[in-house]
Amino acid sequence: MHSFIPPERFFPYLTWTDIQEMPNKDNVVIIQPVGSIEQHGPHLPIIVDSAIGLGVLGKALAKLERDIPAYALPNLYYGKSNEHWHFPGTITLSAQTLLAVLMEMADSVYRAGFRKLVLINSHGGQPQVMEIAARDIHQKYEDFLVFPLFTWRVPSIAKELATEKEMEFGIHAGDLETSLMLSILPEQVRMDKAVKEYPHGLPEDSLLSMEGKLPFAWVTRELTKSGVLGDATAATTEKGDRLLESVSDSWVQVIRDIYKFRQPQVWKE
Repeated sequence: MHSFIPPERFFPYLTWTDIQEMPNKDNVVIIQPVGSIEQHGPHLPIIVDSAIGLGVLGKALAKLERDIPAYALPNLYYGKSNEHWHFPGTITLSAQTLLAVLMEMADSVYRAGFRKLVLINSHGGQPQVMEIAARDIHQKYEDFLVFPLFTWRVPSIAKELATEKEMEFGIHAGDLETSLMLSILPEQVRMDKAVKEYPHGLPEDSLLSMEGKLPFAWVTRELTKSGVLGDATAATTEKGDRLLESVSDSWVQVIRDIYKFRQPQVWKE
């Protein structure tokens, strides 16, 4: 049931009395992984984002010092993936539904006495939902510290492993995601079906882009026929192993930082 998460770090394996008697609950780090079930081209399974999120988090929790209390909740497999819904197999929630699930999950975590909640999201289509949820949860409970984070945004060796073009345009099922899947779930990767396809029809000589500071709205089928945005043919297990170690090392530091974190306080009643 715990998948890649070390069993001693898997929240559902605790009993209610374990949770009631847990010391220092204000600083225990509760982690909610959030993924998606969506197309990732002809060579990768639709579980990619969830698998990567759990693989990275599990590796980080296995490396984390035992005296830092941190527990992973069960992964939320369904996310907001409507940009991919023209491809069969994609299962999507609305932003409103995902937001409601996160808010109600947070109510239960707070009611149990915990005061630090991490939302670790692994799907590029929903960071904004995590950020809205985190702000609203913290406004509702001012002593509840909430962190809306993205698996890929920690320091890593990604730029050493992929080309400059891949780093800019390889945002879905390309070299890095495929390499990481070769490390995490190699038996589910079909490299014989891997393709190289970069976005079609992007505006030239423009400040606008798919992502970044000045994005335009898009759905996946407008940019790619295969569902791939990047060069999956360049992926290797060796790159995936190195990337997994690098990203998980950074997540160990992030969890340490959250354990030590204190909310800034300027305003006094």
